[in-house]
Amino acid sequence: MAKDPVCNMNVDEKTAKHVSEINGNKVYLCSAVCKQELEQNPSKYGY
Repeated sequence: MAKDPVCNMNVDEKTAKHVSEINGNKVYLCSAVCKQELEQNPSKYGY
């Protein structure tokens, strides 16, 4: 399980529908809203 850095929800990497690649790292997210938030503010979440 991966942890969504935006909302701290656990996300299964095998079934995740929302994935971002930031600085070469795959980040698994629970929703499109969290994906958008991460992509707009990556430094806020340590990327």
